[in-house]
Amino acid sequence: MEKMVRSAPRRPDPVHWRGRRVLLTGHTGFKGAWLAYWLQKMGAHVFGIALPPEGQPNLSEALGLATQIDSRYLDIRDAGLLKQALQRIQPEVVFHLAAQALVRPGYAHPLETFATNVMGTANLLEAMRGVASISAVVLITTDKVYKNLEQMTPYPETAELGGYDPYSASKAASELVIASYRDAFLREQGIALAVARAGNVIGGGDWSCDRLLPDAVRAWQQNNVLHIRRPDAVRPWQHVLEPLSAYLCLAELLPQNPAYACAWNFGPDGAATVREVIQFAAQTYGRGQTEFATQAEGPHEAGLLALDVRKARDELQIYARWNLQESIARSMHWYRDFEQGIPAAVLCARDLDAYETN
Repeated sequence: MEKMVRSAPRRPDPVHWRGRRVLLTGHTGFKGAWLAYWLQKMGAHVFGIALPPEGQPNLSEALGLATQIDSRYLDIRDAGLLKQALQRIQPEVVFHLAAQALVRPGYAHPLETFATNVMGTANLLEAMRGVASISAVVLITTDKVYKNLEQMTPYPETAELGGYDPYSASKAASELVIASYRDAFLREQGIALAVARAGNVIGGGDWSCDRLLPDAVRAWQQNNVLHIRRPDAVRPWQHVLEPLSAYLCLAELLPQNPAYACAWNFGPDGAATVREVIQFAAQTYGRGQTEFATQAEGPHEAGLLALDVRKARDELQIYARWNLQESIARSMHWYRDFEQGIPAAVLCARDLDAYETN
């Protein structure tokens, strides 16, 4: 059998971003802080809109982003203030990451989740109407937008959307809003708008509650036993730099390629269980005890989830560069070194330099 030869992975072009006006919603979150850091490192003029960062520590403050980018605290549910902000900023590119981004808080606060993820997205799309400077928009939803059939067949971009829990449903609903604004208003205005559906993201600097590696680090640093409620759940895990690289590349391509203004899956070629991830994380971290539930606990969450990423690989030459072991190892080394006093900016630079030269 002839071995498939991949093209070299597409990489973000620093020249493209130098001096470019970029609006980033959600810059105080984990992924948003990493993206803001990367953009400003390439010389972009970054404008951030988000709620204040939650908890201590948090990556946004650890990186000192408030002094490095034009940062504004603003709730995307406030349509009037959001519109004023876009009129002031006049961005060329927009990345939309602001969201209520967790499944279990979605159960606890469903109306807030729908208001933020659906109406917040609608407010941003409405605010972009009439802003002539915008050429490319990448709106980040989630791999959980698909109607989950609890089977290991990876979901392509054409699979049916759905959502059992409020978070998943809100993200699926937001995609209908996005499609409507693209077709009814923004395409005619000359804005190329794409949706990115990324697999589960890990990496240093995430301290969000109810996420696997942050929960593990908190428990192990305090010499507590980590309790895993769904050890056999399967997810498409990837390092945070993988989808961020994909978002940047997609935004570069959009203005010259209207056909790319659609939905894209970004993730690894395969998937792994929570148990496999946490066992390797503990081994890499060098300490920590874990107990695994014998049956799934808590409210309903999808047990099986995998993404079909062939479209991004074949049409955009975008695919994961780091395998799962490399992604976990780099994440745990980041946390361990931060605990020992190494600044977040040094650790992020270390991972980004390694990724860019991979």
